[in-house]
Amino acid sequence: MTAPDYVPGHGLLTGKNVLITAAAGTGIGFATAKRCVEEGATVVISDKHERRCGESAAELGVPGIPCDVTNEDSVRALIAGAAEAFAGSNGGGIDVLINNAGLGGTVELHEMTDDQWGIVLDVTLNGTFRCMRAGLQHMYERGSGVIVNNASVLGWRAQEGQAHYAAAKAGVMALTRCAAIEAGKRGVRVNAVAPSIAMHPFLAKVTSDELLDELTQREAFGRYAEPWEVANVMVFLASDYSSYMTGEVVSVSSQHA
Repeated sequence: MTAPDYVPGHGLLTGKNVLITAAAGTGIGFATAKRCVEEGATVVISDKHERRCGESAAELGVPGIPCDVTNEDSVRALIAGAAEAFAGSNGGGIDVLINNAGLGGTVELHEMTDDQWGIVLDVTLNGTFRCMRAGLQHMYERGSGVIVNNASVLGWRAQEGQAHYAAAKAGVMALTRCAAIEAGKRGVRVNAVAPSIAMHPFLAKVTSDELLDELTQREAFGRYAEPWEVANVMVFLASDYSSYMTGEVVSVSSQHA
């Protein structure tokens, strides 16, 4: 089955200021930034890779702020820089924070080093925590806001060689749920998406053809997701159409149960 036609924008984020991490390149982050622009948002993107961040920002026509989510000072500078960039737009401030930064890898647990475990957890889970903490503090002062995190179906399901990534993504899910309970009384919603397999050139470069074929065969549609199909669900969670949703982890997957 082939992918459906690209869905045009419907103005779902008109009047919103949206900050997206790990949005350079060709993956889910960039696709989400592109969709947010198409849905009428004012957007700032971020990425650890300064050159790619600048190139992607130029392609989208939006500001780009380099940020390493493993560094607290860098995260604080990102939130402050985005808030400044939004100062003259839609009342100022960050309305939506989309946390997309994550790092994977394949290694079986008995061979995994502390460094291999640690870097995946630091980027994927701790990085999400750092961005959420800074973002929530900003949103609490404003009395409103939305956070959308990128988790993974591996937070629920087992896959060989993915213990570190699965543990990190399960942590993102739990972090999302707990933060949502705290944030609700302050006017802030927190949700997450859990994709299965969304194909882009970087994933193809670091994953064997055999594994990609195996994962694709598990999908009910017989194909992988396009990054923009995951981005569409992120846009929905960022929009006012999901106003009574918080603490939810939405599967963006056609995998068999």
